[in-house]
Amino acid sequence: MAAAAVLLRALRRLCRVLLFLSQFYILSGGGSLNLEQSQPLAQSIKDPGPTRSFTVVPRAAESTDIPPYVMKCPSNGLCSRLPADCVECKTNFSCVYGKPATFDCTVKPSVTCVDQDFKSQKNFIMNMTCRFCWQLPESDYECSNSTSCMTVSCPRQRYTANCTVRDHVHCLGNRTFPKMLYCNWTGGYKWSTALALSITLGGFGADRFYLGQWREGLGKLFSFGGLGIWTLIDVLLIGVGYVGPADGSLYI
Repeated sequence: MAAAAVLLRALRRLCRVLLFLSQFYILSGGGSLNLEQSQPLAQSIKDPGPTRSFTVVPRAAESTDIPPYVMKCPSNGLCSRLPADCVECKTNFSCVYGKPATFDCTVKPSVTCVDQDFKSQKNFIMNMTCRFCWQLPESDYECSNSTSCMTVSCPRQRYTANCTVRDHVHCLGNRTFPKMLYCNWTGGYKWSTALALSITLGGFGADRFYLGQWREGLGKLFSFGGLGIWTLIDVLLIGVGYVGPADGSLYI
């Protein structure tokens, strides 16, 4: 029994020594290794590394804008009757002025037209008179009007107008061109009213006041129509249209 008790005590001491050695190993060598291995992991978690920025470039949207000339172009109409803004034609310099000529034309993009058989067409031949746009008759173009020139003057005054060919008219050259025109605008004055005032109340300057000529009107008023002589002269001048409105416009 004594030997068994001694052996049991020895085993207890051995277990205590082994437990101490295992704790010492963990606190000294093994624990530091685990700490070193855990630090890079913690750093890798805390430090995500250099950040990369990505710029998202949106795709260019397909252009769906309709050209402005399309509004003037009738859809599915005859190509030969399209306005000039809807087609592009090759200039035929060999044509004779004033004579009929043929031109090779192409329909502009976004414009649809047909031929005589109602088939879609892009290239066609157009017949027109050989002449430049500035040689067209006055009924085929529109010009800007000027209100700063004198229409009643000798000689008649002219002004530089900007003219544009009408849409349905085809011609050679630029469709917008300058042209010298006679002053031709009205301010609303009636020739019949001015003449009637000159005959009836011309001695008091009523005709001159009506035409906007205040100085001449006051002169006739205080001179009683120039003792009648000025009145007779104004009747003749207004009758033939030599005396007109002070703003330089034409009579209605």
